[in-house]
Amino acid sequence: MSDRKRPRLVVGITGASGAIYGVRLLELLKDNGIETHLIISRAATITIPYETNLKISEIESLATVVHPIDDVGATCSSGSFRTLGMIVAPCSIKTMSEIATGTTGNLIARAADVALKERRRVVLLLRETPLHLGHIRSMAAVTEAGAIVYPPVPAFYARPRTLEEMVDHTLGRVLDLFDLDVGAVKAWAGGKSRPDASSP
Repeated sequence: MSDRKRPRLVVGITGASGAIYGVRLLELLKDNGIETHLIISRAATITIPYETNLKISEIESLATVVHPIDDVGATCSSGSFRTLGMIVAPCSIKTMSEIATGTTGNLIARAADVALKERRRVVLLLRETPLHLGHIRSMAAVTEAGAIVYPPVPAFYARPRTLEEMVDHTLGRVLDLFDLDVGAVKAWAGGKSRPDASSP
């Protein structure tokens, strides 16, 4: 597959809890030959060491290209740079609110804004609870702008046995929205597939 034809996704990692979603997303995309353009917020560089044993450089090595958060002139800041869209995993309320209002003071918000104006898919793995009315209004506003708010709520019907399985299922469903099948989701086969109550 030529570079011109290779699918591209922009990935943002913010300081919200849930850094594992961004890290695992990069791993899945790399394993499946998807070109990734990574942007890590300053707050994420603080959160990541608390939640993982990974160095920032190790996470960056999973991406095809890494862009500094302040580089608003990066390739992914232009609509002429063709991508499938953008995933922010995890997404903070601050970042979602910036995207909702078109505030483009850093590259994560700018890249998302560009994807939306080009009518490309933008998925935000929003991590916050409980929500107050301002959060909910921002969720509505960003949805009206064309983004998809996708809180990483675990699907227990899949009977995950590990945290890794829960994360992979969520990310597999997110990538389904881009028509990317990374083999992380067992498709629902209907009620007839329901396991026996005595099953583990």
